[in-house]
Amino acid sequence: MLKGFRQFVLRGSVVDLAVGVVIGAAFGTVVTSFVKDLLTPFIAALVGKPDFGGLSFTINNSTFLYGDFINAAISFLLIAAAVYFFVVTPINTLVSRARKEPPADPTTKKCPECLSEIPIDARRCAFCTSALTEVRAKAV
Repeated sequence: MLKGFRQFVLRGSVVDLAVGVVIGAAFGTVVTSFVKDLLTPFIAALVGKPDFGGLSFTINNSTFLYGDFINAAISFLLIAAAVYFFVVTPINTLVSRARKEPPADPTTKKCPECLSEIPIDARRCAFCTSALTEVRAKAV
């Protein structure tokens, strides 16, 4: 029974998932701190009100704290923006640079007489009818 458990725990995907969760939690703390300590005070400096938590209204002795909801919505938007602009965009840029595809083989060439685009394997120009001396060797 313990042998099967050990094989399960030491399986690559389980260890990778555990590392991902730990790194994700640490990264979440960093992003939350960035939003709470830097972005939110910046927004408060622009708007003039740092905390919406005190906003509420009462109906039939029930208090609705819509200010807390506004704080949570602003926090979510700021965290999403921070993750997108500081993580997703740079990673996508790095991945796209790493995946550069080689240019496709050309399918046309220029006629040396009239400079028209003609098929690469043509032996005579369709525009000026001049005979082309260079014939491309076909790959075997």
